[in-house]
Amino acid sequence: MTDSRITDFIAEHHVLTIACLSRDGGEIWCANAFYVFDPGEVVFIITSSEDTLHARMFLENPSVAGSVVLETEEIGKIRGLQFSGKVRRCEGGLFDRSRLRYLKRFPYAVFKGGEVWQIVPDVLKYTDNRLGFGKKLYWRREKEGESSE
Repeated sequence: MTDSRITDFIAEHHVLTIACLSRDGGEIWCANAFYVFDPGEVVFIITSSEDTLHARMFLENPSVAGSVVLETEEIGKIRGLQFSGKVRRCEGGLFDRSRLRYLKRFPYAVFKGGEVWQIVPDVLKYTDNRLGFGKKLYWRREKEGESSE
C-alpha cells in the first residue's frame, strides 16, 4: 500500500513527464502526458498514438522514468514525485477498465484516439519540503514471491 501523502499528491495533478530510451540506448526522449492514477494497482494510465517517438520507444524498451512536479518558487513548498518502472500497452479485456477510467477523467480524449498505456512503477520517490527540507517518502513494488513482513 502506498503512503496516502504520495497518492494525494498524484491525485492533485494530471500531467507527468516520462523519459524513455531506445533498445540500443542510442536515443533518449521525454514526453509529457495527461494521466489518471489507479491507486489500487499503483499504475499511471496515459494515452499516446503508436506513431509518436516515445510510444515507438516504449515498444522497443519498456523501461521508463518520470516525474510529476508542483511548480513553485517557494523552497518550503516544493513537492514532486519521481518514478521508474515499465510501460505496457493495454489491449482489451482487463485493460478496458483503464481506457474507461482515462475517458472518465478526460472525456475529450475519445476524439483524440491513440493507444492506452499503463506505466507500472517499481519505485516512487516523493519529496515534500513541507515535511522538512528535502524530506523523501519511498514506495517500492514488491517483487513476485517477496513478502512485506
